[in-house]
Order: sequence, then structure tokens, then C-alpha cells
Amino acid sequence: MGKVSRENQTAISDFHLLGLSAQPEQQSLLFGIFLGMYLVTIVGNLLIILAIGSDPYLHTPMYFFLANLSLTDACFASDSIPKMLANIHTQSWTISYSECLVQIYFLIMFGGLDNFLLAVMAYDRYVAICQPLYYSTATSPQLCALTLGVSLVLTSFAALVHTLLLTRVTFCSHKAIHHFYCDLRALLKLACSDTHINKLMNIIIGLMFLTTRLMLIIVSYVHISCAVFGISSSAGWWKAFSTCGSHLTAVLLFYGSLMGVYLLPPSTHSTDREIRPAILYMMIIPMLNPFIYSLRNRDMKKALNKLLGSNKTFLPHQ
Repeated sequence: MGKVSRENQTAISDFHLLGLSAQPEQQSLLFGIFLGMYLVTIVGNLLIILAIGSDPYLHTPMYFFLANLSLTDACFASDSIPKMLANIHTQSWTISYSECLVQIYFLIMFGGLDNFLLAVMAYDRYVAICQPLYYSTATSPQLCALTLGVSLVLTSFAALVHTLLLTRVTFCSHKAIHHFYCDLRALLKLACSDTHINKLMNIIIGLMFLTTRLMLIIVSYVHISCAVFGISSSAGWWKAFSTCGSHLTAVLLFYGSLMGVYLLPPSTHSTDREIRPAILYMMIIPMLNPFIYSLRNRDMKKALNKLLGSNKTFLPHQ
């Protein structure tokens, strides 16, 4: 029995990513669509960063965190999409063991940082609307930089823990990952050794980082809603909500897709149903965020128009 077990276990050097369509006639279409989405993601988020950096009027806590969110989204998309595009182009669906570990590390780190930034931005809106007298103190530049640094350290630590625990896992000879990137859950399905510690740590870190940040966002918006509904002026009511609309849209998309990827029990959905929300979470949302935060934000429109050309208006003002 031990001999059979040892034969089924092997030193894995690479994996096969089988998440996308294997039909040859669809590969060119998929390559074009995903390449276009990736380019829009990188250019859009880069423009947000440059617009905020070039306009002194936008050097505020809210836009500081928005610029970092755009940088995180660009890095998050760059961790998996270029490899996927290379695989489609070369028709080679392999990814090395070391590449897989690196991909998982940065996906967890940048995904966790996205989560932190959305929560901090919700708190920023809460202080601005509900505690305006304390805004300059609660969101000082030093405190904003410290918050970002702590978030980066915590998410890097969580990613490192997951990656190190994964190096202890022994994989079977079957190397097919039914996903378009190295998804942690899909990878653990290939394990021959015990993975209870990995799954337990996944739950613990999820509760610590995902659930607590989501609760902070919910509590912030409950207080914001109570404050806004107490405003008698319709103009003031609309102005207060308009400052939160873009962020609330991004939050709903981010957490909705994230729950579709990680919170549904594996037995209740197929691999295809798992891949669709992953595409939304990893490709579409990073691409949409620059549009979400700029199209309904007059200050961002002005900054982008100034960046793209002072004599032309590229984005219409409301």
C-alpha cells in the first residue's frame, strides 16, 4: 500500500491550466478579448494614477487611496493575465511549480490589499460625512501612509503564510488545474498529502481580513446612510451620496464576485460556474474601476482632461 502511495506521489515540476476553452477556433477570439481587456486595465489605471499625481487639488486622503487602489488593480491583473495570454498564444497550457507559487503569493497579496483599500476608503467617506470636524486629524498624511504600510505588511504576511504552507503539500501525478490561473482551492484538490492546515488557515485568514473589512464597510455605510437621511436639503442629500456612489459600486462588484469565487461550496457549482465569477473578479473589475471612479466624479474628469490635453475635453462634464 505504501509503495502504491509513493508511486502516486511525485515531485511536480509543472501544472496544466485547463480553465479556458480548448476549442482551437475560439483561441484567437479569447486572445483578442483578454488582450484588449488587459490593455484597457493597465492604461485606465495608469491614467488615474497620473491624473491624481499631477493635480494638486486631488492630493487628499480619498484620492491617495484611489491612486493606490489603481496601482493594486494593475498589479493584480498583471499577475495572471500575461501568463494566460502567453499560454493562449503558444498553445502551451503549462505553468511551472515555482511560477504557480509566485502567482498565488501575489494574487493573495494584491487581492488582500484591494480588500483593505476598499475598507479604508469606506472609513474615509464615513469620517468626511459623519465626523467632518475630525476629518483632517483622522486622515492626516502620516496616518494614511501608516495605514497603507500596515495593510501591505499584513497582506504580504498572509500571502507568505499560504505560500509556505503550500510548499509542504505533496501533489499526485495528476497535474491538471481546472482554472485559467493557479487558484489555491483548485491546486489543493490535486494534493495527495493532508491539507487540513491549508484549509484551516484559508478560513482563518478569510475571517480576519475579508469578513472584518466587509463589516467595516457595512458599518460605515450604515452610519453614512443615517447621516444622509437626516439631511433636509435634497441638494445636500444628493451631494453626500454622490461622493459614495462610485466606491459603493466598486465594493458591490468586488465582494459579489469574490463570494462567487470563494464562498460557494465546491459541491454546489461546476468548474465553469467557478471560472465565470473569477473572470469578473480578476479581469473585468480591475478594468472597470477607472471608469467607475472617473465617469461620475467631476474632479477626476477635470484632472484627466487636464492630463490628456488642456485644449480638448475628452471626458464630458456633468
